[in-house]
Amino acid sequence: MFLQPKRSKYKKVRKGTLPKLEFRSNKLQFGTIGLKAIESGTISARQIEAARQSINRKIKRKGKLWIRVFPNMPVTAKPTEVRMGKGKGAVDHWATKVGGGCVLFELCGVTINTATSAFRTGGAKLPIKTVIFS
Repeated sequence: MFLQPKRSKYKKVRKGTLPKLEFRSNKLQFGTIGLKAIESGTISARQIEAARQSINRKIKRKGKLWIRVFPNMPVTAKPTEVRMGKGKGAVDHWATKVGGGCVLFELCGVTINTATSAFRTGGAKLPIKTVIFS
């Protein structure tokens, strides 16, 4: 099962704009090494889950992993070959908007080399450019 809110105030939301830079969640809070976005974009719940699984496989579940982003934005889609109009489509999946500098994952309890290798494979699963920092 992918990350999604248990309940939300509104079923569908407007697209809005992407944040350019993130100033609130740009520092480590829990771990010793982190994976940070260096460009803005949207990340789906499936992509977060794929990155989490690959990081956990690399560290062999030794350390502690924190996910600092949560997909709380419903993304709607209309079925293929449907004519224009007739309202907004149904909720297809959940996503989150991240700005540049936003911390996505944090790790502790493993060596720097292991964490770097894990974050490199995890970052490859994400649609935005990332950087490993400590």
